[in-house]
Amino acid sequence: MLLPLKRPATEPAPAPRPRRRWLKPAAVAVAIVAAIGALAGWRAMQAREPDKKKADNVVLEFSPSDVAMVEERELSRSIAFSGSLAPVTQTTVKAVVPGTLTQVLVREGQTVAAGQALATINAVDLQSKLDAQEAALEEAKARLSIAVKNRQNNQQLLNQKFISQNAYDTAQSVWEAADASVRNNEAQVRLARKAVADTRVAAPFAGIVARRMVNAGESVGVDSSLFTLVDLAHMEIEAPAPASEIPAVHVGQDVRFAVDGFSGRSFKGRVERINPTADANSRSIMLYISVANPEGELKGGMFAKGQIVLGRSAPAPVIPASALRDEAGQSYVYTVENGQIKKRAVKLGFSAPQDGMVEVQSGLEKGLAVVSARLSNLKPGTPAVLKPAGTAPVHKEG
Repeated sequence: MLLPLKRPATEPAPAPRPRRRWLKPAAVAVAIVAAIGALAGWRAMQAREPDKKKADNVVLEFSPSDVAMVEERELSRSIAFSGSLAPVTQTTVKAVVPGTLTQVLVREGQTVAAGQALATINAVDLQSKLDAQEAALEEAKARLSIAVKNRQNNQQLLNQKFISQNAYDTAQSVWEAADASVRNNEAQVRLARKAVADTRVAAPFAGIVARRMVNAGESVGVDSSLFTLVDLAHMEIEAPAPASEIPAVHVGQDVRFAVDGFSGRSFKGRVERINPTADANSRSIMLYISVANPEGELKGGMFAKGQIVLGRSAPAPVIPASALRDEAGQSYVYTVENGQIKKRAVKLGFSAPQDGMVEVQSGLEKGLAVVSARLSNLKPGTPAVLKPAGTAPVHKEG
């Protein structure tokens, strides 16, 4: 049997294998990263510190378009309207007698005076009828003259008992018939003369020829349309208004309106009439607004848009409605006072939505500057100044 060999007692034992040390380099790396992060954070904080100090020292600059001065004046409440202008006086001139037009004396756009000739119709046939009626009148007058003399003679004979009452009555009847014939012929002559006069078509009033429908040489009949004549001195606007607003509208109220083509100009009118019934479809009520137009600048068919003034307030401080802000039901504004933003609670009164203005009953004084632009992050106490006119406005909310 084999036995294991024994190491000689004199041979030293082998030294143990050393362990690899991994933990120390990892800890060093973590420490280095932490140090770098801390340094970066410290540097970032140091970099932000000037920005914070700079933000704390910002002074808001407001241009004139960003603020509004509190002014004291009266406001008016009104309702909007729109409608077309039309001449109050206009007519279609028609032929009264038939015939051929020998002359047409006016054209569209021409101003004419009352009674001025517009056209003439051939009067030969009508003149012949007039001559015949005048001759018949003269004949009737001659018969009447004889009847008058016979009646007078018979009256004397009756008084002397030379004729009977019956004979006198006969002479009386002849006289009455002759007198009636004269009056009938006189009426016929007047009609014939009028017919001849009507061959001269005249303007019924002073105005402007808006339309000419005929030319010389055309034949026209009775009631044929010849011209349209308008008078621009007095115009009218028919404007529908909501029935809910009618209780505040009354005859005589002032009206302001603009007309397309007259840039920047404002015209005046007044409520002249109010229709007593509402339109069945729109439930609106028609208002009739009179407009004086002595120079004839406004023309028929022009479109007008304006406001009917329903009421006016007493003079009081007013500001733009855009300056108002609301917090928990309390209205307030931001003002620029003594180089700072201030917050002021206000009590509101009369408003004029059409002008974008509102009355302030308390909380503001005349001459204060209120921030009318919708700006964000305004805080009371922030330094603020007003820039002179012509500078750009501050950034507004998008």
